[in-house]
Amino acid sequence: MNKRFDFDKKFLKDFDYIIGTDEAGRGPGAGPVFAAAVCFTQIDTKLKKQLEKLNDSKQLSEKVREELFNIIIDNSIYSIAQGSVEDIEKNNILRTSLNSMKIACYNVSKQLNSEKIIILVDGNKKIPQFDFNQQTIVKGDFKSASIAAASILAKVSRDRFMKELAQKFPQYGWEENKGYLTKAHLAAVDEYGLTPWHRKKFFEKHFQKAKQLSLLNI
Repeated sequence: MNKRFDFDKKFLKDFDYIIGTDEAGRGPGAGPVFAAAVCFTQIDTKLKKQLEKLNDSKQLSEKVREELFNIIIDNSIYSIAQGSVEDIEKNNILRTSLNSMKIACYNVSKQLNSEKIIILVDGNKKIPQFDFNQQTIVKGDFKSASIAAASILAKVSRDRFMKELAQKFPQYGWEENKGYLTKAHLAAVDEYGLTPWHRKKFFEKHFQKAKQLSLLNI
């Protein structure tokens, strides 16, 4: 944990604040993509102790993510944004993810009394048309405390959203698969069809394969 905060700390030589940003939900075939931005304005020994389990959200159990979620929002300036299915279909998932990061980072920046801000972006793509200094960090959720925290806020928020959505569409098992293209999810799509919450372009290959198999069985 100290290594992650130390990684962020080196950027404070030239900037007043660091905002870490990450997304959750680029891969699923259903539901919005979520992005979060986190800025720890005061870091002390107590906070480091509370966040000693902080890691890439995908490496943590749901219980630990939920625990860390509350600690992060209580000890940071943060924002959570989402990109709609409509935006994903129109603009593609990468652009929608980056735009959601942009919105979240901008919301955090408005609460910081400084123009000397740097955005640490998980991955290798910078946020386009954004005036702030940026640094891309490949595998940033392993290296940076602020990016790891953002990954947890995004992941937990999206998981909660998909669980609520699953109550309206119980046949797709979204409370378990969170919209990912599992065998059970694809089987449900074959039986019940697509909903407005499905990313239709994500299913093109599946439907093409099903059509080919159908023709072979004729």
